[in-house]
Amino acid sequence: MTRKRSATALLTAAAVLTAVSVTLPLWWVFVSSTRPVNTYLNYMTPLSWKAFVPVGGDLSNYSGVLSGDFRIALLNSFLVSFLTVILGLAIAVPAAYALAALDFPGKTLVFSLVVLTSMLPFDAIAIPLSNMFVNWHLGDTYAGLVLPALANGFAIFMLRQFFMGIPRELGEAAELDGVGPVGTLLRIVLPLSRPALIGAGMMLFLSQWQAFLWPLLIGTSPERQLAPIALANLSTLFTVNTGQILAGSFVLSVIPMVLLLLFQKQYTNSLSTSGLKG
Repeated sequence: MTRKRSATALLTAAAVLTAVSVTLPLWWVFVSSTRPVNTYLNYMTPLSWKAFVPVGGDLSNYSGVLSGDFRIALLNSFLVSFLTVILGLAIAVPAAYALAALDFPGKTLVFSLVVLTSMLPFDAIAIPLSNMFVNWHLGDTYAGLVLPALANGFAIFMLRQFFMGIPRELGEAAELDGVGPVGTLLRIVLPLSRPALIGAGMMLFLSQWQAFLWPLLIGTSPERQLAPIALANLSTLFTVNTGQILAGSFVLSVIPMVLLLLFQKQYTNSLSTSGLKG
């Protein structure tokens, strides 16, 4: 019993330490974002406890950053991420179901290609791909921002693994009742796959929300810029308003964090079941 209590106390202490180490930097960003302009530096050299206490600050940096181009870019990020999730799932779900439940020539080869493409760093092909998009008149368009993120190999892989965990007897029973593959997917598989769909959707959202290089290459005008690009543009050659940069960084960090907290159970379930079947 004593050993069990000691182990519990040790694990609890480790969990608390991990939580503090993860949340403390984000809390510091928030506190520093309430300081006017660059005055947060007054509490950093030497480091003072006031650096972590929002005393004497206000939300003027937030009102300032959300009243400029960053607000339009933030709305663009929401739109592009939403379209990526909806259209990406519309592609990933049937592709994953075909790889999980249907038999066709070259199935193993197709699945291998999906896995290999998911391991390929997108930055390695971003520049030549952006040249192709410009030649196709897709530069500085929402379509150009969304299209490369739709066929997400890891989302297909995760959904395929989850679909393989669904008992095949359900599909066979539906086939005996005269239900085709599409009907089986819509009526049986998808209602059972809510955790996997949320997990894949979160993956698509996060990959688009934090993207930088591709929006930098494609979304060139202020009307098409995404939030990370607009945030970087707050730092110019002559002026650097660190307070607004920190405020924008906190906004960009807190939005996916809230979504992960809302759907953490489904997201972790989807990840834990992605490796059950081979």
